Amino acid sequence: MNKDIPVASTWAIEARGLEKSFGEHRALRGIDLKVTRNESLVIFGPNGAGKTTLLKILSTLVKPSAGSVWLDGIDIRDKSAQIRHKISLVSHQTFLYDNLTVFENLKFYGKMYDVADLEKRIKEVIAWVQLESRLHDRAGTLSRGLQQRASIARAVLHNPSILFLDEPDVGLDPHASAMVRDILGSINSGSRTVVMTTHNLERGLELGDSIVILDRGKVVYQATREAISEVNFRQIYDRYTETGR
Repeated sequence: MNKDIPVASTWAIEARGLEKSFGEHRALRGIDLKVTRNESLVIFGPNGAGKTTLLKILSTLVKPSAGSVWLDGIDIRDKSAQIRHKISLVSHQTFLYDNLTVFENLKFYGKMYDVADLEKRIKEVIAWVQLESRLHDRAGTLSRGLQQRASIARAVLHNPSILFLDEPDVGLDPHASAMVRDILGSINSGSRTVVMTTHNLERGLELGDSIVILDRGKVVYQATREAISEVNFRQIYDRYTETGR
């Protein structure tokens, strides 16, 4: 029996020994990570900790320098096209085409992912992010907050089983941030695995079933949400990261 193959029914995400170097800089230094199906994992860490690099590797945008990743039991090196139908990413970049309307963007991505009954599905996700009145506006004319809501609609359009969120509310004004937070709060209905990075300790604790702290490319702390409180987590975070040194 090959010990390098994880049990497909156990983990939504399994990473072993992930390393990533950019020239002399080692962004990741041997990351091991397991996420159960339908779990919401929040990853914290200071700037430069490796959070975005880790999500880019898990979402197949960047190849690791070493190590392996399985998503839903599938090695991402072997079947990347199949994997991309199971996952989606919301990040600083919206992946929307500015010269297309919101509807045209969603129609483009829906056809790419072979979404059944596409126009009905577009109406569903647009209603969910409350953008009905802007559906036929060009994406480039929308505010940053509205673009991010459209990006979330794009990300869930094909109903991915695994959703990656890389600081999804960064750069938003308080009103837009609150709207995105409310949307994110309902994003996991128990049928989707979510991995999110954030600097906001309080918001992250609201949304996560479990938490991980990264510092200088390593996992330095991990726990279930139930095992920590909002009061002591700030102390834990400062203790385990360079911000507290």
